[in-house]
Amino acid sequence: MCGLSGEIRFDGTLADITAVGRMVDQLVPRGPDGQGMWSAGRVAFGHRRLSVIDLSAAGGQPMVDNELGLTAVFNGCIYDYRELRAELEGHGYRFFSTSDTEVILKGYHHWGTDVVDHLHGMFVFAIHERDTGRVVLARDRLGIKPLYLAETPGRLRFASTLPALLRAGDVDTSIDPVALHHYLSWHAVVPAPRTILNGVRKLPPATVRVVEADGTSREHRYWAPTYERRAEHANWSSRDWEDAIEEALRVAVRRRLVADIPVGVLLSGGLDSSLIVGLLADEGQTGLSTFSIGFESVGGREGDEFQYSDVIAERFATDHHRIRVGSDELAGALGHAIGAMAEPMVSHDVVAFDLLSERVSESIRVVQSGQGADEVFAGYHWYPPLAGVEREEAVERYARAFFDRDHRQMRAVVSDRYALDSDPSLEFVRRHMSAPGARTAVDAGLRLDSEIMLVDDPVKRVDNMSMAWGLEARVPFLDHDLVELAAACPPELKLADGGKGVLKAIGRRIIPPEVIDRPKGYFPVPAITHLEGKVLGLVRDALSSDAARERGLFRPEYVAGLLADPNGELTPLRGNKLWQLGLLELWLQNHGV
Repeated sequence: MCGLSGEIRFDGTLADITAVGRMVDQLVPRGPDGQGMWSAGRVAFGHRRLSVIDLSAAGGQPMVDNELGLTAVFNGCIYDYRELRAELEGHGYRFFSTSDTEVILKGYHHWGTDVVDHLHGMFVFAIHERDTGRVVLARDRLGIKPLYLAETPGRLRFASTLPALLRAGDVDTSIDPVALHHYLSWHAVVPAPRTILNGVRKLPPATVRVVEADGTSREHRYWAPTYERRAEHANWSSRDWEDAIEEALRVAVRRRLVADIPVGVLLSGGLDSSLIVGLLADEGQTGLSTFSIGFESVGGREGDEFQYSDVIAERFATDHHRIRVGSDELAGALGHAIGAMAEPMVSHDVVAFDLLSERVSESIRVVQSGQGADEVFAGYHWYPPLAGVEREEAVERYARAFFDRDHRQMRAVVSDRYALDSDPSLEFVRRHMSAPGARTAVDAGLRLDSEIMLVDDPVKRVDNMSMAWGLEARVPFLDHDLVELAAACPPELKLADGGKGVLKAIGRRIIPPEVIDRPKGYFPVPAITHLEGKVLGLVRDALSSDAARERGLFRPEYVAGLLADPNGELTPLRGNKLWQLGLLELWLQNHGV
């Protein structure tokens, strides 16, 4: 787990090592254990290392294999690297390290771009071929690891975070009106390849991009699970599905124990993280470190779920750490959390993950986390209304449940210079949900959330906040074998028992029932959902600043109305609309835009 960057020139000049160095400096928190730079004329790579596998210098990056003529930078973890290494040794390859990075290098030499099909894990990598000048960029199937791109005539730069590209300089920082529409509609989700800035794009998940020496490039998507029923499952009972998914989840959790240092768990007290702890206990893990966070109550809203996480910690005798945060401490942490966001993220639990990651990183460097279960196993309230309806009606129902505002309401929010005649956000959902490969409207909704919303909200949130403190977070519910199996599972089994029915049935075999039979909760951060005091002051100052007025994103009368009643307008997901606007301005100003 690390941070990477690079530059490729196509105009006959040398790569700008200084600019790559500035990107590396921005990525220090993602890789506190080491730094590396490499250049060969028109190409330069930079890297910051978090040592998890092969702690020796031999595992450092950029990794150069002179015998094969390849150089790589890599961010992530390949869980089956030992098995792949043994296979490649059988093909005659010799290894100089025990790292998963070298397995990617050798695997690329052997399989070419098809190496991605052999990798179980989360990853982004860039590989340079010495003899052809070709550079290959790749991102994992579920987009767990990020890669941002800034292209100008004659040059391509890439980095693990958007702020790193800004640090390199010469980026078009004008606001993308379509991305702004997505941000304000879709709870801050901006689907790849767009970002909020016109000059920065991101490589989509499950994508390989091949960049030739002359600057021409091609992309292909290498993985797309089908959300349809399969013939081999035709006679499966609900118990057969439960057994198969339980086994796949056990394998996923087991895979994510691969490390040369201890692995802990972020324990929210919900079904998903509790199930991970229970499965790890079944694997024989003892003295497992678990971590929970809670906040002061604000506006009558509770700020912790310790009563549930305590049940799991006691049941499985974990080394449990309760972390409690006061409102003043939370307000003080907002600046760091916003600075750590690769893109503006409005979900109120971003700062919770930032504070949690800070405390966890003081005692451990790798954790497993429960993100992804709701999107993969139908845990959200907007899935049941999609059952049994036609696709167009499903699109409307999804938007009513999830979107923060519709296109008509958008005209009252954004200024004329950013207003759009069409509705790109609803049209995106319509195209995605009507695409082939999903049998029912529920299947289509789950596919949309797993491929789009999950990537650019929960997964990005966890990556950004954990890596800001040099903490590696692994997500077993996004093991691609498990996701493929879940995609084939009949929707009614996932919708059962109030949602995540098949997971709840598995959970009843493993964890205490009181953690399962409880109202669904969300990571509560009351000081963000109910704005007052210092947090409200930060938002007010950002939206009233000269920079905000000059940028002119929002209609002044709309902002004034929100400021007059800070907690009067909430989104369908109970988010604060004033926070949504203020967060965007705070992010832009934090990063000098």
